[in-house]
Formats: sequence, structure tokens, C-alpha cells
Amino acid sequence: MSTVLSMMAYDYPKEKLSVYLSDDAGSELTFYALCEACKFAKHWIPFCNKFDVEPRSPNAFFYKSCHSSSSNLPISNEWSKMKDMYEEMINRINFVVAQGKVPQKLKQHQGFSKWTSDMIPRNHDAVIQILVDRDDENSVDNENILLPRVIYVAREKRHQHHHNFKAGSMNVLLRVSSQISNGPIILNVDCDMYSNNSQSIKDALCFFLDEKKGHEIGFVQYPQYYDNITKNDLYDNSLNVLSMIDLPGMDGFERPLYIGSGCFHRREALEGRKYSKGYIEDWNRGVDRTCASACVLEEKVKHLASCIYEHNTLWGKEIGLRYGCAAEDMLTGLAIHYKGWKSKYMDLERKAFLGVGPTTLEQNLLQRKRWSEGGLQIFLSKSSPLLFGHQKIKFGACMGYSIYNLWAANSFPTLTYLLIPPLFLLNNISLFPKVSSPWFIPFVLVFIAKHTYSLIESLYSGNTFKGWWNSQRMWLLVRITSYFYAIIDNILNYFGASKLAFTITAKVSDEEALKQYEQEVMDCSSTSSMFVIISTVALINLFCLFGEVMRMILNGEGRNDDALSIQVAFCGLVVAINVPIYEGLFLRKDKGRMPYSVTSTSLGIAMLVCILSMHGLSFA
Repeated sequence: MSTVLSMMAYDYPKEKLSVYLSDDAGSELTFYALCEACKFAKHWIPFCNKFDVEPRSPNAFFYKSCHSSSSNLPISNEWSKMKDMYEEMINRINFVVAQGKVPQKLKQHQGFSKWTSDMIPRNHDAVIQILVDRDDENSVDNENILLPRVIYVAREKRHQHHHNFKAGSMNVLLRVSSQISNGPIILNVDCDMYSNNSQSIKDALCFFLDEKKGHEIGFVQYPQYYDNITKNDLYDNSLNVLSMIDLPGMDGFERPLYIGSGCFHRREALEGRKYSKGYIEDWNRGVDRTCASACVLEEKVKHLASCIYEHNTLWGKEIGLRYGCAAEDMLTGLAIHYKGWKSKYMDLERKAFLGVGPTTLEQNLLQRKRWSEGGLQIFLSKSSPLLFGHQKIKFGACMGYSIYNLWAANSFPTLTYLLIPPLFLLNNISLFPKVSSPWFIPFVLVFIAKHTYSLIESLYSGNTFKGWWNSQRMWLLVRITSYFYAIIDNILNYFGASKLAFTITAKVSDEEALKQYEQEVMDCSSTSSMFVIISTVALINLFCLFGEVMRMILNGEGRNDDALSIQVAFCGLVVAINVPIYEGLFLRKDKGRMPYSVTSTSLGIAMLVCILSMHGLSFA
């Protein structure tokens, strides 16, 4: 609801602003919460306008922002009153959620009549309700200023019909909004993000309204930043290098990615129109509402949110967000580019949007799996930018897209480097040049150059040195789990043994897990097979390094032979980067430690691999 309120409170003419909330679960609890938010908006929006409040999400403003509002004497009383009013709203909503249903006495809005006892999240009728209608004389705030239009949309869901996840939900919003407001520019924001800059809507419009180039722009993308990042970014959630270096680089080719949230779309581009040089946007477009009341309009558009509306149509193929890909946002942005539209990337000094990043390692790995799985799907499809896109967009943009499409392909080379050198080290077999050899110099130069460049990029992007070290760890863990699983899923999907699944990244953790995250202690409590892989690889490197050290001690020669020096150094580096994993396996006693089932399984596999490699390589 704070996300909705931050959208309603944009510094923009309210008669030109409509806010749609998509509730795929069709929950009357969400509908009740939205009703409460609309009531609170009558006080919140005038408060924001009067004191130029930033951010305009009440939750962020009262509890997260580092501002001096509470100590600002001219507004301290009103600040306290508004906070009390907001907390009262929270308490009312939480009370109803705890009950699991909306009490009859609170069902004051006529829209509650749409809910029946047999409605469940995956099987319910379409529900469309205009809660705040600008044609209604009561749709004003407490200063008698018009409020933005607010519409609740729950599309029809049936077990026998595929709903196409987020892309399907967005396409329903496209159709419904075309009949209610039909604004030429559409902003989509995920529910775990909020507007942090009330001016960002005007900044984005500057690109669309530019007299020389504005007609070419299909969408304007803002970066995704998070307000719950720890000092040293434990799980590399911020992706600062991507936001501050990679995407601005893509902007140089006028083809930055659509990344799913915080994006302003031109409606006609999103609806599948091809760009033409003579294109002129109709900025006065809208819907004639002189003869239609809200109730009539709600029923009129209901069929647009039905399960069967898209059957035998081009929706999801040529119109709207594209279906059939775990990274539907990237695929949709690419399709818009292929139709001739350009895009722009903009990163404001005051961040346009902030959200919530994953607070556990498992959440992070699942999110990266979906991203890399979708990227690889695109690369292997007819939309592949590297294979087919060079005829439609600049080659540099094709290369930029391919970096993300081929994330998953890094899995096998990384696993090879993490397993082969240590196992050969255990068997006293050299794979690299001796330190005394001239061929040793290229290895050292490449290693130093790569990591120095990576460190400079990271520090330039605002990370700390420890944050860079954490990103190196995540780089390793993600490649051997998320990317590996993404490849497996793509192979299974290709042979029809697996179906596309859109995994929603949970952003809610229990208090102890959240406390550990804030203290930058890695959460290893999952029993996922990903953690078995992580632990096994870490243990193999530890065993192999320990075996080499013991051999050096027993030989008593200090290893005069330098043939294994690179392997020893490499293995030691892998062990150092996995220290939090070893702590989770053996040292920690809290709930964030590695489960005993994972520890025992990983130990068994690691010892078996080491023993078999010793016998196998010795025999060879």
C-alpha cells in the first residue's frame, strides 16, 4: 500500500494520473487494504505537497529515510499526527489480515459484493473496481483537490488455463487501462519497490517530449536500487556495477534493457506498433467518459481480464509483454527494439525507485537462476540478439544483450576451474607453468589485470573493498548453482521434460534471519541441493589444499619444486573466499548454520570424489 501511495503522490497533475493495482490472487484482503490506502491518501497527498515530502512512500518516509523531518520544528506536530494516522491504518489492515477475512461491518465499499465463498487465489472470477474515480465528486482530498484515479484489477484465474505469470498480468492491465484511462505513457513498478523521487515522472517525460528525438523512444528505464543493502552488500544485491557502468554503456547504443520495474513505456510501443519515421504521438488521447459511470465501465471491461480473451490472438506474441520466457521483461524490451524503437536509461542523483533485495543466500540464488535461465532461453530462441538481432539493432547492442543472455554459460568453465586444479594438486600433477618459466608471466598478468579492473569498477560504483570481495564470492556461488541449474532447466525444457516456471523471489524473512543479514552473517540454513553443491565444492578445495600442505610438511623440503605453485595459490584463494561456508558447516550453532543433512551429504561426496580421483589419476 505504501507503493501505491507513493505513486498517487507523484508531483504531477492528478487529473492525468491513474494508478492500477494488479492483484493476481484476487484477495479481498488486498482490496480492503487498497480501500484503506485511498482513505489515507486524502490526508497523505496534501501533506506531501505542503512540505515537499521525499520519499512519498509513508513507510519509507517514517521508518527508513535518513531525513530530519522529526526534528524540523515547523512540521513536527503534523509529522507526528500523520505518522499516527499511518500506523492506525497499518493496525487496521494487520488486524483484518490476522483474521483471514474482512469482517462484515468493514465491507462498506460495494466492491466487496464481487467476492464469493468459493474464490481462491488460483481459481476466481475477474474483479475490476474503480475505487477513486475523477468523475465522482467525492474523489478529492481533504483540501478539495482532485485525487488520481485508482483501479483494483484481479484478472480471472482458472486451473485449466495458463496465466503466463507476470507478463499475463501486465497484458491484462494494458487492455483494461486502455478502456478506462488510455494514457500514452505507462509506468510499471513491482509491489516491493516504491517511488523515491516525486519528480522522476517529469524527468522521464522529457525524453518522450523531446522535439527532435522523442518520437523514437519506446521506453525509459530507471535502475533498480534497494534500501535494505548492508554496508558491504553481503549478497551483492545492489548490482552497482551493472547499474552505473553496464547499463549506461548500453545507453550509448540507445538500447538499454527493460529490467521489469521502474520503466516508463510508450503505450503504442508496448502494444506492438512498429516505429516509423513519420510517427507522431497523440498526447491528447484519452477515453470519453461522459456517458459511462464507474459501475457500467467496470462491467464493460471485465471480459478483457478473462482467461480466454487472448486465445487465438497475438497477445504475448506480437502485442504486449512476451510469453514463454522466464525473463519476459528482457524479451519484451528486445522485441520493442526489433520493431525500431529506441530506449533510454536514466539514473538520477536522487534515486527514482527503491525496493527490497533478497536477505538470504537462497533467495538470491533463486532470483539469479530465473534471470540466467530466461537470458539463455532468449539466446537459444529466434529472438537471439547475437544470432539474429544484428540485422535490426546495432552490433554493440547485440553484444551487450548477449552478455546477460550467456550468464548461464559461465557455469561449466567455473566448475572446471574449481574442481580440476585442486584434484590434480591432490595427486601432485601440475597443470600450469612453473614460477621460473617465462610462460608464468602471462598467467600472472591476466589474473592481476582482471581483478584490478574489477576492483576499480566496483569502487567507482560505490562499493567498499569488502563489498567487492563479497561480490567475488557471490560470483563464484551463483555460477556453480544458479547458472548450472539454469542450463539444466533449459536442456530439459528443450526436450520437453520440463515446463517453464516463473519463480517469485521471496523478500520476507524471519526476525533472526533478518538480524543475521543486517550483521552481514551469511544465512546457510537451506536444505536446497544448491547448498550441497556449494558445500561440496568448498570442501573438495579445502581437502586438496590440506593434503598438499601435509605433503609439504612430511617431505620437509619446503616444496623446492615450484611446478604446483599456481595450483596451490588458486586453491588457497578458493578456500579463503569460502570461509563463510566453512563457518556454516562446522563452527556456527545458530539457525543460520548449514543443516546437518547438507553437511553430512557434502562431506561424503567430497571425500568420495577425492578418494576416487587419487585412485583414478594414479592408475592413469
